[in-house]
Amino acid sequence: MARMQRELHTGIELAVELDRQPTLPALLQTAAGQIERTFGLPHCWLLELDLSGRSLRCAAVNELGEFDCGDFSHPFAHVLQQGNAKEVSRTASYRLDHPGFQSLLNASGRPESVWLHPVKRKDGRLLGVLMMCGKVVDWSSVVDQPLFLGILTLLAFRWAAHLKHSDEVGQRRLLKNSLDHLHASVNAYQHSERLAGTLIGTSSAMVDLRNQIVRAAGSQLAVLVQGETGCGKDLIAQGLHQLSRRAARSLVVVNCAAIPESLLESELFGHVKGAFSGADKTKPGLLAQADGGTLFLDEIGDMPLNLQAKLLRVLETGRFRPLGAQREQCSDFRLVAATHQPLHALIQDGRFRRDLFYRLSQFPLTVAPLRERPDDLEPLSRHFVRAYSIREGAGPLGVSSQALQHLAGYSFPGNVRELRNLIEFACLQTDDGEDIRTEHLRLDLLTLQAAAGETAATEIPTDHTGRGVNDLRLAAQQFEARIIRARLRQYGGNRAKAAASLGLPKRTLAYKCQKFNLREN
Repeated sequence: MARMQRELHTGIELAVELDRQPTLPALLQTAAGQIERTFGLPHCWLLELDLSGRSLRCAAVNELGEFDCGDFSHPFAHVLQQGNAKEVSRTASYRLDHPGFQSLLNASGRPESVWLHPVKRKDGRLLGVLMMCGKVVDWSSVVDQPLFLGILTLLAFRWAAHLKHSDEVGQRRLLKNSLDHLHASVNAYQHSERLAGTLIGTSSAMVDLRNQIVRAAGSQLAVLVQGETGCGKDLIAQGLHQLSRRAARSLVVVNCAAIPESLLESELFGHVKGAFSGADKTKPGLLAQADGGTLFLDEIGDMPLNLQAKLLRVLETGRFRPLGAQREQCSDFRLVAATHQPLHALIQDGRFRRDLFYRLSQFPLTVAPLRERPDDLEPLSRHFVRAYSIREGAGPLGVSSQALQHLAGYSFPGNVRELRNLIEFACLQTDDGEDIRTEHLRLDLLTLQAAAGETAATEIPTDHTGRGVNDLRLAAQQFEARIIRARLRQYGGNRAKAAASLGLPKRTLAYKCQKFNLREN
């Protein structure tokens, strides 16, 4: 009676200890230790059976990993296939050429006898194998004891419970991952569709570009947009900002080519009162204004070298010093840069810093020119016709197929911006409710202008007196002034429309009008 009470008390303690184990590895290690102590065995191992039913793993011996038991001559295979226990003597164990089994024997000190016992669920399915090592002559004195059978039964119950819990956790995790992936896919599709309203085009190049913009918008990497003039780099910057987590804050646009070199640093960094002649008050720079939002540096290839070095430091540290200030300021902005210039060539010429290029192009985007994506001509043309009709209150119905075929034969050196101007001009030539026809497009004028431009490029420009102009910069300024004057005359002095038709910010056009002393009429 006293012995039975001691065994019952011991069994309760062992059961409580097993029930407390939070993980399956802890449960197996605890159970193995209990069997060793209770029955005086030097070593005891519990091996987990994988889902295939052919491989075993002993977590207590990490270097073993998993080993295959598909060979039916292997003692583990006998236990797994027959579901019955098996004794292996030292003599028999030496003949088994199996690395995993021999590693277990070495970890057990080469015992005289090994007993392999299946651990089963209540429904009879195998969970794993119990390997007991020792000098026992008659293993029935251990395995037939009620205490052993009780430990094994509780072990199997808790083992199955842990597997069920792990499976439920895994299923929940799998479901969550699936839902997250589905949600991300839906968001990506919605964002891509949203971009399709401004970045028009059905070509594979445009579809891929929109998908890349969605990916870039979800990160904080600096984006470098490269493409020819008029391909819509500013629209890409707007899309990146609007789809990002910074959409609620400002998108600050800086045209590095439109702002004079002497003013660009002050525009970017800002200045304090008295920093230089004419600085009668403190003015925050564009870097400060972009805090929390997006800074778009358009035409980054035109940024002076000395300012490139200062910009690189800002990008690396997030800190800058306004002109004349004693203390540095911080600005947390996401950078988007764009250029139509070949930056690699500028780097080779020493006009652009290589380290700044690598810092800017963490996520590079390239916009294909319009001539390489003819499939986009039709949706773009129809989009511009609709936009014109909405703005003017009336306009053409669409674009004829013959006109679209005619457009496909033109190379569009000005890309989408040139196409927009061409369609808007054609809208003026077309009766309301009619389709734009080939003769409305007047591509012959563009061809003549291009030819005239090539001829003029080989001639020496002249000033207002007719004499040759030897100053290239002055000649370029005079040519630029004539274009702006003509465009202002075309739009009746409306600077907003003139600026939009030239692809310039209104502020830049105002600056050039003041610089060239141009009037609207």
